[in-house]
Amino acid sequence: MKKIEVVAAIIYFEDKILCVQRPANKLSYISEKFEFPGGKIEIGETKEDALQRELLEELNIKTNIKSLFLTVVHQYPDFELTMHSFICEVENQELKLHEHIALEWLTVNELKKLDWAAADIPIVNKLASNG
Repeated sequence: MKKIEVVAAIIYFEDKILCVQRPANKLSYISEKFEFPGGKIEIGETKEDALQRELLEELNIKTNIKSLFLTVVHQYPDFELTMHSFICEVENQELKLHEHIALEWLTVNELKKLDWAAADIPIVNKLASNG
């Protein structure tokens, strides 16, 4: 089973969190699902370096990474994903979608209304329970 290690950003602007929607994909279980932005860690990168690079590539934003929030290990049908999520902050909501098809800025109480990728659901649940 292929194992993939990634980082994800829980990006706050004031009291809202950035949620981004994946494009259509041949893998139905991640196609058009919402996720926290991020991506794969490249060889030699720290988790924080990978997160900053991915956010620049995907959204053209720089964030202030505050702390590790939750590490999720999720078994998808084709691979095992280990995702390290970090609490981050931005100074404004200006960004440009390079890989995603939609975005929403939501309060923690609104997060559960979206159709999330399975690996992101434990993060959503923990955020919602911390309220």
